[in-house]
Amino acid sequence: MAGILGLSSCYKLDTVPYSQVSGSTFWQTEEHAFAGVMGVYNDLKKENTFGLQFSYDVLTDIGLGYDPPGLGEIISGTFTDRTGLVVNRWKSGYDLIQRSNHAIAQIQQMDLDDQVKSGLIGELRFLRALMYFQLSNLFGEIPLYDETVDLNQQFNSLLNPRAPLEEVRSFILADLDYAVENLPVTYDPRHYGRATKGAAYALRGKVHLYARDWTNAIADFEEIVYNRNNNYGYALAEDYASLFKMEGDQSEEMIFAIQNLGGTGFPYGMPMAFYMGTRSTFGSAWNNVMPSTRFADSYENKDGSPFDWNEYFPGYNEDNQVKREAMIATHTNGEFTHVPDTALLREIYANRDPRMNQTLIVPYSYYQGWNANAERTMQLVLATGVNENFGQIRNNRGWLTYVWRKFVPEGNLGGALTDRAHTPINFPLIRLADVLLMLAEAYNEDGQSDKAVTELNKVRARSGMPGVNSGPAFLAASGKEAIQKRISHERKVELAAEGWRYFDLKRWGQLEEVSAAYVEKSIVGDNLVTRGYQSRHRLWPIPGAEREINPNLTQNEGW
Repeated sequence: MAGILGLSSCYKLDTVPYSQVSGSTFWQTEEHAFAGVMGVYNDLKKENTFGLQFSYDVLTDIGLGYDPPGLGEIISGTFTDRTGLVVNRWKSGYDLIQRSNHAIAQIQQMDLDDQVKSGLIGELRFLRALMYFQLSNLFGEIPLYDETVDLNQQFNSLLNPRAPLEEVRSFILADLDYAVENLPVTYDPRHYGRATKGAAYALRGKVHLYARDWTNAIADFEEIVYNRNNNYGYALAEDYASLFKMEGDQSEEMIFAIQNLGGTGFPYGMPMAFYMGTRSTFGSAWNNVMPSTRFADSYENKDGSPFDWNEYFPGYNEDNQVKREAMIATHTNGEFTHVPDTALLREIYANRDPRMNQTLIVPYSYYQGWNANAERTMQLVLATGVNENFGQIRNNRGWLTYVWRKFVPEGNLGGALTDRAHTPINFPLIRLADVLLMLAEAYNEDGQSDKAVTELNKVRARSGMPGVNSGPAFLAASGKEAIQKRISHERKVELAAEGWRYFDLKRWGQLEEVSAAYVEKSIVGDNLVTRGYQSRHRLWPIPGAEREINPNLTQNEGW
């Protein structure tokens, strides 16, 4: 408790195990209430709530993985209602919800200033809405429990049936209505990271968007994009790459982010280094979560034209031998005996959408890694027998793939990184670029195509990409379907590794299209992963153990 009550950092939120403290001695003061709320924030970074949010991309055309954290059975299509990930996502989600409910119930009874009380409850209702929204997007209809539930009295009798989606949505929106009304626009700087009025508007707009309520989605997004009633102060960062490093933690682009902390004695981060990094990353990480080759190939040229390998190496797309000749090197203990035309490859990659090289480590490019307890420059070399001890980046399974640069720490971050499972880089759950693209989608669906293109082009312009409909034929897009394809592409490259592509494809009805029986390949065409998607996979099954405890829970179709 002393740690949270003495909180002085302006960008990190700590926790206390308030659920283990007697209610009769704890919920007494404003400091107690604040500590209780911080405990709920801390649940966001747990692996089965949002701590592995980045890993959802392996379920889409963006990513792939071998034994990714719990997602392997979902990729292969062999998961069931007993699969650990399915069970744990449900359990941890409801753990966060029950923590929120407990804190709301206790704070409601406390003798606090009305504004302080309503603000704290607003934060809790925002967090509860966020978790219910995530669970409903995974499982569909779900049981609802609010702060009237007393776990001490009802722990063994939580037998609510699954509520219809419209009822779930109404519950979430009611929480967000309260949050919009009671949360502040900003906080004192030392409380940076807490949910704000702008975050509540953004999340409410997203809920409306997913429900295809374009009018209300537009109204909520316009509120914070155009500062309708308040000056929210959001702005796109000038440097895209900076958003996913420590210096981006307090960017004006961040609307709501999980606050991560590192350093000796402060294991309060998320495992981006562990799962997205490689053996060349601090702690010798695993790269279970990787970008796919088809995702890398989808990045446009700098002029906005589609990229095509055949323009540089005739027959590349059709012939794996051409790929190998263009890409593969040989070496003996790190000393090259053959290298492809790396100057040409660097030119090819340099001529792409700048976000490609800011998001991915591409072949024969460099990365400031960590080896033998020291920072070291590493190169991604496509060859047999590469090793970090030779200054080479090694895919842990020996696959010839791209690897992530986004969110992956360089060196040890000046001493801030001491544990590969706790990367001290804040993880955005809502940022302005995401909101602009959601606003573009809502405009497009509402028949306001010109406005849709305007918002879309704001995001492209930040990374130096030419705007849609700005000249050449390859940049032209007219009609709802064509503009939607542009928005889909932009969300894919802009939000890669942030975990939202899975939920986008689900709500667009396109998950099967990019998944069913698809074989993910290496850079040189080797078969790596075969996806086993079935139509019933659009919703995860309700965990079997939960249905045994609560016979009122029905099962999703096909399960």
